[in-house]
Amino acid sequence: MKFSVIILLSFYLILSVYCEEKKKTLSWKDKNIMDMNDADFERLLDQWEENDEEKEELAPDELPEHLRPAKKIDFSKIDTTNPDELVKATKTGKSLMMFVDVKQDIPDDEAEKIMKIWQTSLQNNHIVIDRYPIEGKRSIFMFKEGSQSIDAKNFLIEQPELDHVSLEGQTYHGKYSSQQKSKGSKKSEL
Repeated sequence: MKFSVIILLSFYLILSVYCEEKKKTLSWKDKNIMDMNDADFERLLDQWEENDEEKEELAPDELPEHLRPAKKIDFSKIDTTNPDELVKATKTGKSLMMFVDVKQDIPDDEAEKIMKIWQTSLQNNHIVIDRYPIEGKRSIFMFKEGSQSIDAKNFLIEQPELDHVSLEGQTYHGKYSSQQKSKGSKKSEL
């Protein structure tokens, strides 16, 4: 009986030594993820980053907007006294946000319908726009092509339900808004 226990222990010892040697001879690439240590993970990260550097560079139009090279603008061909032309020239190919406010006397559900109609009207005129409601009477109109925002602004200020739009730090009141009427009355007093 002692002899069989000694043989079993010897066999177990030989087997465990063999397994340890086998683990040591395995490449870090062949290891099970559960058996990897910090050094193996570092090597794996280095290999991952090597592959990233070898990739070809993307074409400029495939890059995210903030990484695209800036378009050259010839200001000699632009009327710099006209802010609309400046926005069109400088925002070509860039996204742009416009805040749109409906008159306060219009109910929220009606304001939502009106802004949907405006969005559809602009899209029917080939102006790519996404609308994000902020409050009941206020939305953000997001333009993928910023130069189209001027045409949208000109359309919106003609709408009787519009209070004002904010674009590039400028506020433009609607043609029928109370602010526009009060400005007109001040001018006539002078």
